[in-house]
Amino acid sequence: MAAPLEEKVLEKLGFSAPPPVTLAGLSALYFAWCRGVPFDNVAKLIHVRRGDSARLPGDDPASFFSRWLAHGCGGTCWAGNGALHHLLRWLGFDARRVIATMLIAPDLPPNHGSVVVVLDGAEYVVDASMLHGEPLPMRPGRESTIAHPAWGVTGVWVGEQFRVRWRNFLTAGAVMECAFNRVGASAVEFSDFHEATRSWSPFNFSLSVSVLREDIRIGAALGKLARIAADGVLTERPVEQAERRRFLIEQVGMSEELVAELPDDIPFAPPPRDVERAL
Repeated sequence: MAAPLEEKVLEKLGFSAPPPVTLAGLSALYFAWCRGVPFDNVAKLIHVRRGDSARLPGDDPASFFSRWLAHGCGGTCWAGNGALHHLLRWLGFDARRVIATMLIAPDLPPNHGSVVVVLDGAEYVVDASMLHGEPLPMRPGRESTIAHPAWGVTGVWVGEQFRVRWRNFLTAGAVMECAFNRVGASAVEFSDFHEATRSWSPFNFSLSVSVLREDIRIGAALGKLARIAADGVLTERPVEQAERRRFLIEQVGMSEELVAELPDDIPFAPPPRDVERAL
């Protein structure tokens, strides 16, 4: 990526100068990301439904940021965290890609990408999908918490494995665990895991969005618009496609041009046997 693109990204995130390579700088950048770059599957739904054979959208950080600058959409975990990792490295942070597993069922293989930043020997999780508002310390053997009612998470150790407990719209606000398998993955690994979701993924069927606004989390999943309020209460309601489109434009900030291409939701299908063990 040429430097002007990254500078445009920083400007859109609200920075007139690069943040310092400190915990305060990381916190400011990640908070701006959580409010400015949604977790969403809009570009992926368009791509997969039209049978596009090119690499999945956002697989390359340059394409991710170009689309975000033009249309206001983000991406799913491999794309979003790959782009966040790239931006952090460009700014001088010691950012590392993470291979992880959302434990939606027992004994699953890796199905999630994340990011850890090392600062002064300490590790901090900054995840472009969970959007927890501030860096989460990953201290060996110690629990850590971000206590905000709308986007708070808890980091715990199960044996020698770090896990993040968080709430999301796909599970109607129920707590899910994300297990960190390995810190220090390559761009090729992220790309390969991303591409493997082409044939089946929970994000290949219906609109899924999450982003922070003021003191709340807003989004959509499974045919519903949803929000977690400042008191932590989840509300959700079914809406038709037209209202979901208006939500994306008026509240998330996506372009009318992109949203016009969004396909209708289709019924969720379980993974086929040959994909079930490789989510």
